[in-house]
Amino acid sequence: MNVYLDNSATTKITDGVRDIMLKALCEDYGNPSSMHIMGVNAERYIKNAAKQIADSLKVDPKEIIFTSGGTEANNLALIGAAMAYQRWGRHIITTRIEHPSVHQPLLFLEENGYKTDFVPVDNSGKILKDKLYNLINDETIIVSVMYVNNEIGAVQDIEEISEQIKAIKKDIILHVDCIQAYGKYRIYPKRMGIDILSISGHKIHGPKGIGALYVNDGVRLKPIVFGGGHQRGLRSGTENVPAIAGLGQAAEELHQNLEQKVHKMYELKLNFIKEIIKLDGVTVNGLPEECAKEPSMELIKQTAPHIISVSFKGVRGEVLLHALEERGVYVSSGSACSSHNTHQSPTLTAIGIPKDLMESTLRISLSEMTTQEELDYTINQIKDILPYLRRYIRK
Repeated sequence: MNVYLDNSATTKITDGVRDIMLKALCEDYGNPSSMHIMGVNAERYIKNAAKQIADSLKVDPKEIIFTSGGTEANNLALIGAAMAYQRWGRHIITTRIEHPSVHQPLLFLEENGYKTDFVPVDNSGKILKDKLYNLINDETIIVSVMYVNNEIGAVQDIEEISEQIKAIKKDIILHVDCIQAYGKYRIYPKRMGIDILSISGHKIHGPKGIGALYVNDGVRLKPIVFGGGHQRGLRSGTENVPAIAGLGQAAEELHQNLEQKVHKMYELKLNFIKEIIKLDGVTVNGLPEECAKEPSMELIKQTAPHIISVSFKGVRGEVLLHALEERGVYVSSGSACSSHNTHQSPTLTAIGIPKDLMESTLRISLSEMTTQEELDYTINQIKDILPYLRRYIRK
């Protein structure tokens, strides 16, 4: 049996996504900027995808900007907003558990005269909101908080955070990295007070190399890519029509019967956690404290439906990962964007995981395609492998 449990890294595209991408590639392959009918047909895919995404967010299609992925979306959001509002201030606030595509642009901005403050989190990955609010000052222009953490599945109270920070300073720009949250929650940025929102195609059964940015019509950005002035000058470059079409299709499909799909993932997650914590020396990270002892649906729903971070005492995560791979189970040792780096995970460090457990941690991530049979098989393989690996390491 092959069991793919690395859906936070990337997901399998759906048949519908494949079909529309093939049509855009092979039939409607004109340049969307061309004035002839082939260009007009290609442009229709872009307009339709913008509408599909906008409908899922309940925003205007003109507020959707297509990018090459979530990384570029986060870069454009942060660098673009920082440059547009630099006369208002040069102070940005974010958290200790953001994705590298948020941290790295902020380091770039620091090199160019901006100041960044990082808000700590508790041991379940929830940000300490009072610390955030106390950091706001007259120079603060942007707060960036990820909705769902990509390693442990911690979920932030975005609507409450927006309300509070804007009560302190009404013109703060709130950027939310929704790359792991989009398609798992009903996200309505205008109602929730989100000014800029990032999404990625390949996390939601769409293609790789495509993402999107929601930018509230009242928010200004400076472009970071220059050229032909595509997408209202915010993101130049001939649009990747097949990928954009695939992203729009994935967004539409995923939001159909969303609640049922999410409930299924929560049931799978709860069942898996109940079984995995029965094993000696196994810890599930990022859960509410009481949930680690007695998992329940009510408590599990305080975390994301699809991400499970598990530490296996006495076994290196990479060794266990490859042992599972040999048996057809595919998981991750952490964020796919940083799994080739040897430094410690900032997220696991921030929630206080000891170094030995950090090196023993795997991320298991589900999708709507995951089955109970696959998770039962995975549990059985872990039960079989763990004692052997621990004996081998002790020798």
